[in-house]
Amino acid sequence: MPDGTPLTDDDTRNLRDAFGRFATGVCLVTTMGPEGPVGFTANSFSSVSLDPPLVLWSPARASRRFGVFVAAPHYAIHVLGLDQADWIPRFARTGEGFAGLDAPLNAEGVPTLRTALARFDCAAHATHDGGDHAILVGRVLRASFRDGEPLVFSQGRYGRFEG
Repeated sequence: MPDGTPLTDDDTRNLRDAFGRFATGVCLVTTMGPEGPVGFTANSFSSVSLDPPLVLWSPARASRRFGVFVAAPHYAIHVLGLDQADWIPRFARTGEGFAGLDAPLNAEGVPTLRTALARFDCAAHATHDGGDHAILVGRVLRASFRDGEPLVFSQGRYGRFEG
């Protein structure tokens, strides 16, 4: 994609590849759905505000779990450590999800994973249109963290940060 070239409808792959040059962390967002605990992996997570404490993430509208998360009054965002890369396929469309995982419920009834690198327990604060995604803003009720290396996603691959 040359510099300054206007985007066309055929540029979806190029745009996706350009977005992929921005390395991100990887999160697992959890909530309690009508049929039990639900998880969603996301790399679209960001802090928004310290006062009030707000974060955002963006689920894809094409996901079969989209409606559960948009309607959820509470959810937990877990920042994954390098040692948790195996959680990604577990929460993919055909993965085993919470089966066999220790996932105690927090005070709001949301399944949590205590070994995450960081966790933000959130109350739904706002929902905005984001094209083929929604932008969900959560008010942070509680936050916790541990030492460890973050799991990083860049250019379609998961790995580590080399410092």
